[in-house]
Amino acid sequence: MTPPLKATIIPVTPLQQNCTLIWCTKTMRGAFVDPGGDLPRLKAAMAKEGVTVEKILVTHGHIDHCGEAGVLAQALGVPIEGPHEADRFWIARLADDGRAWGLNGVPFEPDRWLDDGDTVTLGDLTLDVRHCPGHTPGHVVFHHAPSALALVGDVLFEGSIGRTDFPMGNHQQLLESIVQKLWPMGDETVFVPGHGRPSRFGIERQTNPFVSDAALAA
Repeated sequence: MTPPLKATIIPVTPLQQNCTLIWCTKTMRGAFVDPGGDLPRLKAAMAKEGVTVEKILVTHGHIDHCGEAGVLAQALGVPIEGPHEADRFWIARLADDGRAWGLNGVPFEPDRWLDDGDTVTLGDLTLDVRHCPGHTPGHVVFHHAPSALALVGDVLFEGSIGRTDFPMGNHQQLLESIVQKLWPMGDETVFVPGHGRPSRFGIERQTNPFVSDAALAA
């Protein structure tokens, strides 16, 4: 049986950020999550899978995740949803960060800022939104419970967690976001991080040196 949601990961920019194309298999309508750059590669992936992209979703305002989100939205004629408005600061400085990192950064205004408990749609599917501050103040995570899939940006990685040494980062807040917002999604939930390989929350609860149950109990 065809699953209701499919996803393909396309690493973009020299920082190898995981842009994810997700779509509703019934309608073949979908979204790019965090299209930071390399737009020709993203358009090629969309064509290869036969997906009609109807929106762009953004987890947070760092340049490798959304430097060219506004450019792609304009090219495709689609809206941008996310992140939380607390990341307005990061989106406003995309051009400056682009010069610093040697990437193309174009500030944009999302069509919709997202908050904890909001939902976003793709075709016939509905994803839940969780506000998970710590890496950035306005970071959000997208969760499709029926597929046991979460797109977590730079909150959590296989064996690691997001950096909190950037402006407005907060280590304690990040740990709380992971434990209070991600773990309740269930141990079997597969998550796509902003960099590196997907993993499962249950594996990270056992083995992650920063947020395993044992590490947090110590």
